[in-house]
Amino acid sequence: MTVRPPHAADAPDFDTLLAEVMATTGRFGHREHVHLTWLAVRRVGVRAAIGLVSDGIQRTARYAGAPQKYHATVSRAWVELVGFHAAEHGEDDFDAFADHHPALLDKRLLTARFYRSSTLASAQAKADWIEPDLAPFPWQDAGRGRPREEAAR
Repeated sequence: MTVRPPHAADAPDFDTLLAEVMATTGRFGHREHVHLTWLAVRRVGVRAAIGLVSDGIQRTARYAGAPQKYHATVSRAWVELVGFHAAEHGEDDFDAFADHHPALLDKRLLTARFYRSSTLASAQAKADWIEPDLAPFPWQDAGRGRPREEAAR
């Protein structure tokens, strides 16, 4: 599946995606974060979704009076992981996507496979992008460099 970014006027915003996810649940836990990210990746592509999701989370954290909760590396890493896996099978249904990729529903995935906890705890990782330091992401390991969708652009 190749996700084509829509025209800027048609692009969804974070609040629209959040409302869509929240329409089916009364909470916003990790699964809902992954769902929102999946929607963003499918609708605007990985590159634009990084900004859309990161900016939305950062704005939401500031609004909640907890700007320190925003984490640049964690936000981007999740978008890139979801984007890579969304391109693998092209599921049109989030539940099917989640069933195909249950590891994405484990919020500890980044520290279990890709990053040392100390790396993610660093001020640098919170403020800016840091590459994985335990193991490369799946597309890096295969020598592909970027998620498939990005390589097509």
